[in-house]
Formats: sequence, structure tokens, C-alpha cells
Amino acid sequence: MENIRRINKVITGQRATDGAGVRLVRVIGYNDVKEFDPFLMLDAFDSINPEDYTKGFPWHPHRGIETVTYLIQGDIEHGDSLGNKGSILDGDCQWMTAGSGIIHQEMPKACKRMLGVQLWLNLPARDKMTNPQYRDIKSSIVPILEEEGNKVHIISGSYKGKIGAIQGDYVKPLFVDIELKENGELTIDIEKDATLFVYIIQGEGCFDPAAQELISEKHAVLFEQGDTFYVKASSKGMRILLLAAKPLKEPIAWGGPIVMNTKEELNQAFKEIDDGTFIKSNLSME
Repeated sequence: MENIRRINKVITGQRATDGAGVRLVRVIGYNDVKEFDPFLMLDAFDSINPEDYTKGFPWHPHRGIETVTYLIQGDIEHGDSLGNKGSILDGDCQWMTAGSGIIHQEMPKACKRMLGVQLWLNLPARDKMTNPQYRDIKSSIVPILEEEGNKVHIISGSYKGKIGAIQGDYVKPLFVDIELKENGELTIDIEKDATLFVYIIQGEGCFDPAAQELISEKHAVLFEQGDTFYVKASSKGMRILLLAAKPLKEPIAWGGPIVMNTKEELNQAFKEIDDGTFIKSNLSME
């Protein structure tokens, strides 16, 4: 195999508490934005104890980003200033474009297991103030490609000619959930200049056909440039989330739930939150 993506770094992430008291692991965040561009943040949660997550994320604002919440297992009720409300359940994905400004809440409910991630995707400077939008992606519309005992859930982008449930309007990421059988392996063609990383949900495996180094679950792996991604599971099998997108290479000014390009834009956003002019469209929060 030629031009395989080699490992750049392996990240464990840091335990954190966010929202009103939700325990999670911040896999990537503020200090990683340059290397992971256009991906800003990845929070992972995996708990069978409702006390870890049921305090939830009460009403809060966002601007300048897209938030993508993907649940492998669980139940999260949500609502926003666009008037959307509902539940994210097993295999569902919530894709929210904050754009010029949105206020929303996500309130996990007690369940057998809460397993999933929330990803923050940066918006290009020209689209920071686009109209907010919400997409409710149910598991039933997420294509699954099965090959040689492995399963690939195609959330966004396309995989081997099969189009995913969503195509990004601004940044167009490849986002797939890959279930590998015992000793299963797979390769994916990736645009050479795209940022590529994976998060290992379960199991362990290697990412270099010439090496046998195993990387275990609950780690993220960032890759160098190349044309081809390779993975092989150990005898335990493996489940990974793969994300790839072209970097924006733009300045970032980040303050809490707001991500803009300049400090002035950031200050303006917080001023508008304070004076009640943050929401730009004729929206209402029930």
C-alpha cells in the first residue's frame, strides 16, 4: 500500500465537567485547533450512571460554528430558538448550524447507557453569520455499507460511492462510524490535504500495515497527510468514528460557546447576548 496516512499523534483527552454538571472527556479542544482545523472540539461520553449526565446542558447560545451530536446509545431531549424540539436516540445525529446565533438546550435522560460524542465544526469566515439551521438525522436514514463482516455508518460525506445522510453546506466533512469485526481491516481513500482523525469508541487496533502497535479505546488518533487511511482491528474487534475535512486556515477567536475570527467579533457577540439582540431572525424560544 502506497501513501498510507501515518500517525501524527495519539491523544487521550482530559476528563471535564460541562453544562450544568455533565461528566465527559474533552478529546480535543481549544489547544488543538491548529492541528485539527476545521474541527474545534470533540467531547465523548460513555456512562451507565445517570448522575454523570442528567443535569444536562440547559439553554445556552452559539455563534459561528456547527455542533454535531451523534449517539450510538442513549436518549437526549433537545430544543432550540428555531422552535425545534425532540429526542436524539440510538444511532441518531443532531446537526445544528449556529451561524449568526442560536440558543438551545440538550438534556440527557436516564437510560441503560449514554454513549456518543459532540463535535464542534468551525464555519468559514464568510459563513459565520449565515442563518441558523437544524437537521434531525434519524438512524433510519443513515446508510450502512456492509463489507466482509464490517459495517460503515455513513453520517456525512460519501463512502465507496454511497452518499451519507447529510452533505455539509459550508464545511463538507466525511463522518463515518465504522464497526470492524475481529481482525477486520479496511482502507479508505482520503483527500491528501484533508485533516483526518479517528476516535476509538470500543476495542483496539492498528493503523499501519507495516506495524503491529495497537491503540486502545477512548483514544483519538491524528494522521499525517496521505491518500489512504488504513485500519485493522485486533481479535477484540473495534469501533471507531472517522472524521476528515479540508482545513480552513483562518484565524480563530474563541470564547465559550462562540467562535469567530477576531476579538472584535467575539466582543460584539457577547455584547449582543447582554443586550438581547443576539438572535438575528424572527425566532422564538418556547
